[in-house]
Amino acid sequence: MEEDLKNTELEQGESNDEMFERFSITIDKGQDPLRIDKFLMQRIENATRNKLQRAISMGMVLVNGKEIKSNYKIKPLDSIIVYSDMSPDQTDVVPEKMDLNIVYEDDDIMIINKPAGMVVHPGSGNYTGTLLNGVSYYLQQQNPELTDDVLPRFGLVHRIDKNTSGLLVLAKTDIAMRNLAKQFFDHTISRKYVALVWGDVEKDSGTIVAHVGRNQRFRKLFEAYPEGDHGKDATTHYNVLERFGYVTLVQCILETGRTHQIRVHMKYIGHPLFNDDFYGGDKIVKGTVYAKYKQFVDNCFKICQRQALHAKTLGFIHPTTGKEMFFEAALPEDIEQVIEKWKKYGKQKIEL
Repeated sequence: MEEDLKNTELEQGESNDEMFERFSITIDKGQDPLRIDKFLMQRIENATRNKLQRAISMGMVLVNGKEIKSNYKIKPLDSIIVYSDMSPDQTDVVPEKMDLNIVYEDDDIMIINKPAGMVVHPGSGNYTGTLLNGVSYYLQQQNPELTDDVLPRFGLVHRIDKNTSGLLVLAKTDIAMRNLAKQFFDHTISRKYVALVWGDVEKDSGTIVAHVGRNQRFRKLFEAYPEGDHGKDATTHYNVLERFGYVTLVQCILETGRTHQIRVHMKYIGHPLFNDDFYGGDKIVKGTVYAKYKQFVDNCFKICQRQALHAKTLGFIHPTTGKEMFFEAALPEDIEQVIEKWKKYGKQKIEL
């Protein structure tokens, strides 16, 4: 007998910067005994027996809060949580030699400071030159026995946009991957971003709560849905770091990790990111448009040729030692230069 859909919650997202999804299912009172992998294959889109058995072996399938074996048979009222990647199979990752800015590494994890312009993993139109191409090559040099079928998306539990710079954590073992994925789901990972946004943000600090989901017409874009009738719940906390009149430097703290979350949320409150060509920040949003000012803004766009967003800090509990880990990456040169130009521009305005 199928579980009562009223008692079943499938936390399945349209898109997410956290590479692993969470699926929560409560079994109906009348459910007949059935192997858990067979049951989940019927309930989770794109799930295969191999993916599910791997997730079970990694301890990423919990029943009533406990890890189980692959031959476990579900029972009435079981509470199942699946932490796993059930997305369609991705493009094979071809190892590729490249320079990686590895901030920290041990036997379990890698912290990488990704430059703007680098895609995190291969996909349509981006089959080479991605972060995972470089990580795959790097790991194979460490361990030549690491086969290609293990390399795709190896250890990736979250991502940042192509044109966003900053810190990423990758797991080097199944145990580390499982632990980090759960920390992301439990919102215990600390992530702080720095962004330059258009306009003088009214409040010194605030919280933006609005679902984030794909735009219903333009599928590459995401939209904020305050009524929560589309997309997934998303929460961004922000505070003002510095004001420059027509633009503001803010710090954003993610409580959730939806695709384009900061970019969508800041646009939603009327402050799109500086030079964000997806969400309207690549034109003059604030300020009187006259020749000298337009030239100044255009020069800033030429210096920072992407959305001015940087994943500055990353904090979490080490998956095996239990030690608190904290990493910080300085603002890249393009954002620093634009900030300095706005500082000087603001002083010139005051002097005038």
